[in-house]
Amino acid sequence: MNPSGLKLAYLCAVMNAMIMGFSFLFTKIALEFAEPLDTLTFRFAASFAVMSIPVLLGRVRLEYRGKKLHKVLLLATLYPVGFFTLQSYGLQYATSSEGGILFAFTPVLTVLLAFLFLKERTTLMQKLSICLSVSGVLFIFIMKGSRIDWSNMTGIVLLFLSCLVVAGYGVLARLVLKSFSPAEITYVMLGIAFLSFLGASLAGHAAAGTLDQLFSPLASGTFIVAILYLGILSTLVTALSSNYALSRIEASKMSVFFNLSTIVSIAAGALLLGEEVRMYHIAGSALIFAGVMGTNLLGKKSERQVLNTNRAKAG
Repeated sequence: MNPSGLKLAYLCAVMNAMIMGFSFLFTKIALEFAEPLDTLTFRFAASFAVMSIPVLLGRVRLEYRGKKLHKVLLLATLYPVGFFTLQSYGLQYATSSEGGILFAFTPVLTVLLAFLFLKERTTLMQKLSICLSVSGVLFIFIMKGSRIDWSNMTGIVLLFLSCLVVAGYGVLARLVLKSFSPAEITYVMLGIAFLSFLGASLAGHAAAGTLDQLFSPLASGTFIVAILYLGILSTLVTALSSNYALSRIEASKMSVFFNLSTIVSIAAGALLLGEEVRMYHIAGSALIFAGVMGTNLLGKKSERQVLNTNRAKAG
């Protein structure tokens, strides 16, 4: 594998986590002006429109002819459509803290699915590192007083399914990226998500007789700024970067970077909202960081040993 391509893949994974960390803040801002479904519609409208510009100008070439497009359609159904739908309805019954706790387990689910469907193997130290990263997120939430209320079983199940969907997306993307470029996958994902959420939003407003209110949030400059961040950076850029990273590194290694967004969210809250950073934030962040580093570094020795063994057999 090209070393420069691998470095870029890890850079994309880190950038992805940083953008996701700030997305929680901008989502809160957007939801002050619009309903969740309308926010998703505008979010994916912005991302799809921006990516359509270089596509229409011929700067980005997409070639779907002769390829099995149903694989990309399935991928888009998992994420973003499946994930955001399950998450939105899940958060109607459960709290955002419960969602954050459950989402921390996504790397564990990814490791299991990657082993079952991709035959990706992780060393014992990598498994322990993933658990360390997850424990860092859980430690922060628990110290904040967050708990899972098992009486909210409907919300918990839906949020767990949203995590399972993200894990499945990471595994399926590894397979689909063998036939499609990151740009080809991203464009279909954004287009399907935009049409799906637009249709659902229009249907909801038509049933409620509030179609005239669909575009009223656009009167706010604050809402537009939030949507541009969510649509361009937190959707388009993260989709392209995650798809590129998944084309270069294993799904299990990529998934653990999601937990870095917790650190970024803490920093964003402190810098932009003046939220207090306590010692448990620092301790939990250290565990997350150590877990991410361990997952991506502790497997290299094993991989080199396998490579050297294979070379020796070939020789």
